[in-house]
Amino acid sequence: MFDAVRNNKRIVQVFLGLITLPFAFFGVESYIRNAGSSGDVASVGDTKITHQQYQQAWRDQQERLRGALGPNYNPALMESPAARLAVVNSLVDQRLLLLEAGKRHLVASNDVLREVISKIPALQENGQFSPARYEQALKAQGLTQTGFEAQLRQDLTLQQLVGAISESGIVSAAAAEAMLRIQSEERQVAELRIIPEQFAAQVKPTAEEVQQFYADKKASFELPEQVRAEYVQLSLDALLAQIAVTAEEVKTWYDGHKDRYQQAEERRASHILIPSGSDVAQAKAKAEAVLKEVQQNPGKFADIAKRDSQDPGSASKGGDLGFFGKGMMVKPFEEAVFSQKEGELSGLVQSDFGFHIIKVTGIKGGKLKTLEEVRPEIEGELKRQAASRKFAEAAETFSNLVYEQSDSLKPVAERFKLAVQQTSWFSRKGGQAAGALGNEKLLGSLFSDDSLKNKRNTDAVEVAPNTLVAARVLEHKPASIKPLEAVKGQIEEILKIQKTNELARKAGEDKLAQVKSSGEDKLAWALVKNVSRLEGSRQVPSAALQAIFKADVSKLPAYTGVEFPNNGGYALYKIMKVGQPASLDEGKRKVLQKEYTTLAAQEEFAAYLTALRSRYKVEVNKAALEDSKER
Repeated sequence: MFDAVRNNKRIVQVFLGLITLPFAFFGVESYIRNAGSSGDVASVGDTKITHQQYQQAWRDQQERLRGALGPNYNPALMESPAARLAVVNSLVDQRLLLLEAGKRHLVASNDVLREVISKIPALQENGQFSPARYEQALKAQGLTQTGFEAQLRQDLTLQQLVGAISESGIVSAAAAEAMLRIQSEERQVAELRIIPEQFAAQVKPTAEEVQQFYADKKASFELPEQVRAEYVQLSLDALLAQIAVTAEEVKTWYDGHKDRYQQAEERRASHILIPSGSDVAQAKAKAEAVLKEVQQNPGKFADIAKRDSQDPGSASKGGDLGFFGKGMMVKPFEEAVFSQKEGELSGLVQSDFGFHIIKVTGIKGGKLKTLEEVRPEIEGELKRQAASRKFAEAAETFSNLVYEQSDSLKPVAERFKLAVQQTSWFSRKGGQAAGALGNEKLLGSLFSDDSLKNKRNTDAVEVAPNTLVAARVLEHKPASIKPLEAVKGQIEEILKIQKTNELARKAGEDKLAQVKSSGEDKLAWALVKNVSRLEGSRQVPSAALQAIFKADVSKLPAYTGVEFPNNGGYALYKIMKVGQPASLDEGKRKVLQKEYTTLAAQEEFAAYLTALRSRYKVEVNKAALEDSKER
């Protein structure tokens, strides 16, 4: 029954993400309804991408990066023109796909939607779909069932379009084998390393060289301008901790929203599935024979299901499907289950999947959750509602206070019971040391003349959704250049490395030229090994691998050399033998074919999006995009 889901586990994983991540897609209808604003950031065909939609996508991407990078997240990542344009391009691509899917009349059916939702692991309990978990997951993300399912239907529809295009990227087994042969070619080489350290005794930087290097590279010894600051942060979470709700408020809410805490009836059933296939009459005859056997031996239902049922998900469990509520099975199946008594056996029930023989094995009657069962949930919701209202009211007062009493953060901290926190030294680039002050706009304000010279509070800046921060400079260090004496030792080490590397390179090139021109090979080669493009990165450095396979091997032995500017030194290679492995690894051939097929599919999809952009007129309003920085 659930083959569509089992055969598309990647889709299930994608939509599991919809439960835990903010949405990035928007419905076509909402695009059209919001079209026409002068603040639109882009247009695709006759539809518009509004500033509001862009801001939501931008915030969602910001939250995803914050969740992925944790303490390493820098808000400046999302403030660059390139990052903002990337968000717009993502929305444009999504819109193009939506328009094309609509044009092709692609749609995900109710049955497919039901199948996918029922198999999301986060919505299951003991391996079975749990309506309660579904409801809780939606509430946690502030979503409605109707909205989520409409979104999921849209994304399943897009999967049809994306999948069809991606599947057009094909790499044949013969092409993969040819590529594998090229990558598997082996060259037997001997190596001679010339390391910089062997020239160390010949190198001693002079005072003049040190002075010249310092003069030429003075900018690299600059200490950036730095500040140490204090700040206050007003957030929804901070206000949440200050909110208390009474028992009376909880009861009043419960009494007014009892429908939300009503658990629907659930039933447990086992079934035997005989797929109809192309010959419905034959399938029905087989199902009738199985039904007759079950009716004669009802106690052997599980054994017969294991033998005859062709539902791979339940057959091995004697046909058991566990508990489920209404709306989770196809209509004919559901109607039969919810019309039977516990222990009762159905007749043949036909659905799109074939013929079912159903036995109801358990009934959980619907009931109202008690107040005590849902008290923590209600308290949390009431606190969030109160905190949201309080934050909306407090945000303006917070902003006004830090502006009107700009010589101190103490008044606003006392007004909202907030802690005044301090940072360590940090530069205009922000980074981890800046902590909550790493927002680009806030950094710009902190390093302005008004903040540095007059020590005034910055404006309140929204550094994250429902989070305002105002800061004030405590101390300031202007940019400065480290004195020569402080960096003399560092410069000497740099010059030593440069000079020994140069001597190693020259010695290597001289040896290579000599052996090539004279044909006399008296070098002390070592480390004989076989290298291939396929395994080369584990055998020799990548620069050496490139040199080895670029070398002309029409006459052996052949010689080549390569400098290692990062690691230092020079290496010579003597190529003594070229060959192919006796046989190709079939497993590697399949892996390579899969990798190249993926690349081909990506290229096909990119080309398809490019074609859609030429088919539908796409315009980006850069002025509105720049304006979004100020909003």
